Amino acid sequence: MHADDLIATADGTRLRVIRRGPAPAASTGPLMLLVHGLASNARMWDGVGDALAAHGYRSVAVDLRGHGRSDKPDHGYDFDTICADLTDVLDALGEERAMFVGQSWGGNIVVHAAHALPHRVIGAVAVDGGMIELAEVFPEWDDCATRLRPPDLGGLAATRLEAGVRAMHADWPESGIAGSLANFEVLADGTVRPWLTLSRHLQILRELWAHRPSAMYPNITRPVLLLPADSGDVAWARSKHLAVEAALAALPHGRVVWFRPAHHDLHAQFPQQCADVIVEHLENGFLA
Repeated sequence: MHADDLIATADGTRLRVIRRGPAPAASTGPLMLLVHGLASNARMWDGVGDALAAHGYRSVAVDLRGHGRSDKPDHGYDFDTICADLTDVLDALGEERAMFVGQSWGGNIVVHAAHALPHRVIGAVAVDGGMIELAEVFPEWDDCATRLRPPDLGGLAATRLEAGVRAMHADWPESGIAGSLANFEVLADGTVRPWLTLSRHLQILRELWAHRPSAMYPNITRPVLLLPADSGDVAWARSKHLAVEAALAALPHGRVVWFRPAHHDLHAQFPQQCADVIVEHLENGFLA
C-alpha cells in the first residue's frame, strides 16, 4: 500500500499524509508515525518508509501544518497543537496508538507527545532531536532568531537548487535528494520558494527556543530511543554527547544508538540503517 491523502484536523487544517506498508491485518507490528523537522516535509521519510515496508511495517509520514502540501494557517505552531494534529491523524486512520518517530524539531515533538499523550504513544524515536534546547545556546530570543534565520532561497532556479543539493549531499540516496527538493514549491517560471514561509518558520523557531524536553524526561513513562548524528565536528559532538548522557540519566526508559559519521538528516542519508535500528528495537522489546 502507498497512498497520498489529505486528513483534516479538529480545527479544519488539512494535513498531507503518505501511507506505506501492508494492510493492518498483515502488518508485522504497530504503525510508525513519521514526523519531519523544521522547514522539512514528509518526503524526507521516503527511504525510511520504504525500508520499513520491506520489513513488514506500516508507516504514515505527515506534512505538518505550514509545511509541504499541507494547509498553512497563521496559528497553531505550538507543541501541544502539533501533537493534537498528530493524534487527529491517528483518529482519522482508526489507530489508537502508534510508534512516534521524529527528526530534529520532530524529535522534540515526539518526546513532547510521549510526555503529554502517553496513551497514544507506544514509544518515541528521536532522530538527531528530542534534546534540542536552543535557549541553552542562545539565552536571548532575538539572538536566536538572528543566528538561525533561514537563508532566502526564493527566486532561485529549480535546476540550480537541485545541482546544489546533489553536490552537497553526493553520498545520499535518490530518496533523500527527492525529499530535500520537496521542501520547495516549483513555480511556473522555474524558480522555487520554500513551502514554509519566513513568518511561520520564526513562529516555530520561537516555540522550539522555549521548549525544555529535559524537564519532561523524568516523567516520560514510554520508551525513548535516541538516534543522534555525529558529524565529526569535535566541539559540537562533545556538546551533543553531554546532552545525550543527561537525557539517558533522566529518562526512565532511554537508549541511544549513535550514527557516525552522519548528517543531521541521517534519516535521508541512511534510510535503510535508520529503519533497521528502529525495527531492531521493536523486535528486541525495547520499544514495546
